[in-house]
Amino acid sequence: MTRPYCVGLTGGIGSGKSRVASLFAEFGAGVVDTDLIARELTAPGGAAMAAIRAGFGAGVVACDGGLDRAAMRRLVFADAGARRRLEAILHPLIRARAAAAVAAATAPYVLLVVPLLIETGAYGGLLDRVLVVDCSPARQIERVMRRDGVTAATAQAMLAAQAGRAERLAAADDVIDNEGEPEHLAAAVAALHRAYLQAARDHAG
Repeated sequence: MTRPYCVGLTGGIGSGKSRVASLFAEFGAGVVDTDLIARELTAPGGAAMAAIRAGFGAGVVACDGGLDRAAMRRLVFADAGARRRLEAILHPLIRARAAAAVAAATAPYVLLVVPLLIETGAYGGLLDRVLVVDCSPARQIERVMRRDGVTAATAQAMLAAQAGRAERLAAADDVIDNEGEPEHLAAAVAALHRAYLQAARDHAG
């Protein structure tokens, strides 16, 4: 069976990926979000927790047995080696579950939301197109500080751990500018939704 037409959605932290994905979902697109998959894997009893405890110790495990996200965030942003070890545990599990979810989707097309799509380069076999949600680094930092309650320095470090803006844009087939007003964002999503519906029809033959 041919898999559904699949668009990889990515963007830097604070760019507005979740909002864009929710707008596509309102139009009827299927959405597979690798952040949500990662949360399931690191919830109490999650499939990644035994390996995380073995690799990092009890200090990153919360009282309920799930991942202590604040402790892990501090660790991986201070130590690139720790971040790579965590990714080696999580990414293969996330990819397997994402591929299964895309294959099982019944929507006309699927948006696969992967924050580290450019960095990992690991989803090419699943994707027909790449959509990047873009805004200025200053706007990203502002949004991350407001959302996560972190300092500007921490937000800047989080940005620095990801691919740069130019690298993401170079990999994009489509770009949504999320610098401005919400109504502009909705209009951009609507236009791409129409294009993806047609592409999905062509893909299905």
